[in-house]
Amino acid sequence: MSPSSVSGERPLRIVIGADTFPPDINGAARFAHRLAFGLAGRGHDVHVICPSTTGPASTERVDGVTLHRLAARRTPFHPTFRFCPPWQARRGVERVLAQLNPDLIHIQAHFLVGRALARVGVDRGLPVVATNHFMPENLFGFVHMPDRLRTAASRWAWRDLISVYRDVRAVTAPTPRAVALLRDNGLRHQATAVSCGIDLSRYAAPTPVDPVPAAPVPAERATVLFVGRLDEEKRVPDLLGAVAMAHRQGRLAGRDLRVEIVGEGSRRASLEALATRLGIRDRVRFLGFVDEDELVAAYRRCDVFCMPGVAELQSLVTMEAMAAGKPVVAADAMALPHLVRPGRNGWLYPPGDVQALADRLVEILTDDQARARMGAASRDMIAAHDVNTTLATFEALYRRVLAAGEPVEAPAGEPVGEQAPEPVAERVPEPVAKQVIESAAGQVSGSAAGQVPGATPVSSAELDAA
Repeated sequence: MSPSSVSGERPLRIVIGADTFPPDINGAARFAHRLAFGLAGRGHDVHVICPSTTGPASTERVDGVTLHRLAARRTPFHPTFRFCPPWQARRGVERVLAQLNPDLIHIQAHFLVGRALARVGVDRGLPVVATNHFMPENLFGFVHMPDRLRTAASRWAWRDLISVYRDVRAVTAPTPRAVALLRDNGLRHQATAVSCGIDLSRYAAPTPVDPVPAAPVPAERATVLFVGRLDEEKRVPDLLGAVAMAHRQGRLAGRDLRVEIVGEGSRRASLEALATRLGIRDRVRFLGFVDEDELVAAYRRCDVFCMPGVAELQSLVTMEAMAAGKPVVAADAMALPHLVRPGRNGWLYPPGDVQALADRLVEILTDDQARARMGAASRDMIAAHDVNTTLATFEALYRRVLAAGEPVEAPAGEPVGEQAPEPVAERVPEPVAKQVIESAAGQVSGSAAGQVPGATPVSSAELDAA
């Protein structure tokens, strides 16, 4: 019996608007999928409006959720992402809403599908809830522009978002830091932090078989894992530089340091080339996109999870690694300090400080007791982010919106996790340009002690360019 039936309240007909949805692989798409299927599992009639994956419009029902895919086109800047032209998005949204007459709309972005749903929904008098997963920095890796234009572009992007979200009934974002960003950039609504939530049991459960073929593993191998898009704001070059530096400096107490990188993106080829220039290509596995079982196996294989990204409004992958009981080393930027408590479940480091990142990785990887303690702390700390709490919070918010008929806040007790101090990086820092990592690139002669064999000198500018 569904939670809605147990509570005696009628199930709702909910439309979720998503400009990105699986098979897209990113945090916003995964959250929209988790929300839709989670709400359907709780007895609601859930419809998702999102771009087509093949081009033409289509409708299908999958495991209790109806997917209305609008006609979409390929983007010029991403190999798999598709978008709905504004006129097609509006026509498609009008058609679906006329058929459904939903109780409520929940948009996941202010882009084309979300914008059309917000506008048409408000015009029809339908309650609209909006969640924000966006920062302008998420686009800068796709739309290249001179640094001097980024500030102006960022201001414009925030104004554009606010122009859509100011008309909805309720606004949420994944963390208090993400809420503060909305307020700092002009949102006058009372926005509320509601965690994206994860299925804790999925990542904590043992994986019987490792689906990723692997060579025989030395007893003293130490593995660092990164999961995410291989794009600019994720700062994967910092991780590669830190690993090369730690290896060259010979501080790993005999451990064989390896890196696994899960994900695809515009920087993969340059990252592979960088690993070669740093002399660590044989230590880095680029796994590309993987399915859920392979992802869980990767979390369980690693010894420490690293998130060097500087534009994380929550970081689902960091949460998943914590649920798998792993310590985390993360950039002290944006919302990551909401997840990582220095010395408790991992370490934070100043964004772009490759030596500090190397130091923190070495510190965890060479202290078995601390690593076990921090992994256990990660598992304990992430319990507040159980997806069932998130689903219950959104259900309560929807009912408050429907009852009030005017803008409202989310109910008390939302799963925001522990409050975090403001990160050192109050704003997203510019690309790493000052960090000198010549030592990681092995600039000393081939006969010098600690040299990475076969390494080619690599400057910090090259690290940024990757």
